[in-house]
Amino acid sequence: MNPVGRIDVEAVRITLGPQDFEAVRDLDFSVAPGEFVCLLGPSGCGKSTLLNALAGHVAIRSGALRVDGVLVAGPHPDRGVVFQQPTLFPWKTVLDNVAFGPKMKGVAKAERRRLAAEMLEQVGLAGFGAHYPAQLSGGMRQRVEWARVLINHPRVLLMDEPFSALDAQTRLTMQELLLDLWGRIGSTVLFVTHDIDEALFLGDRILVMGVRPGRIIEEMRVPFGRPRRMALVTEPEFARYKRRCLALLRSGVAADISPLVLAAVT
Repeated sequence: MNPVGRIDVEAVRITLGPQDFEAVRDLDFSVAPGEFVCLLGPSGCGKSTLLNALAGHVAIRSGALRVDGVLVAGPHPDRGVVFQQPTLFPWKTVLDNVAFGPKMKGVAKAERRRLAAEMLEQVGLAGFGAHYPAQLSGGMRQRVEWARVLINHPRVLLMDEPFSALDAQTRLTMQELLLDLWGRIGSTVLFVTHDIDEALFLGDRILVMGVRPGRIIEEMRVPFGRPRRMALVTEPEFARYKRRCLALLRSGVAADISPLVLAAVT
């Protein structure tokens, strides 16, 4: 694992809009270098807002956000961000999308294309460099997005529900691929999700968030060893931890979760 990539969230409060809507309040936690931490909570609990603040896209009202001891003051290539929907350039080929970061750094064309081809191979898309995003499936476009971020060798990878738009089978495949990539690159990962199974399958720790305003109601260390495969989700211990997460969500934010959402995670 990388010796760099520590995240410190210190008494962070974030307000949004002209009415100063309080999105999150008094958030305090740290993520160790190379750790995979999931922020779990329902829609509206501020987890994506916090992720965008760490990315440098949203200002905080008070407190401090630090990566390796340095205050977050804006976007930086050391903090790679993967959003719910891929943000690829539709007019560029897959290879040129991935090579965009090195291009902005002044890397020569031949070298950046070589690096992009190597990264595409790592995400399982060797041979697709000449395609355009519209010619790819949703899962493949998400892989291109990863490659475009990872080619910059970020210390921290911030992921905002990147699998939410994918079908169930593709989502499972992508989760396994993500863990495989993370095992090789060693970046620190902060992963936002509202899916309990996903958080338990991916994370070293889960930070369960409540809503209005967003706050952490429980920190849970995930006991399952690595590497992990999908058979894990059928084991009794997995089911026990899933019930614990669900109970936390119910007790912490029951008034803000509809019965349909509760049914979806049981």
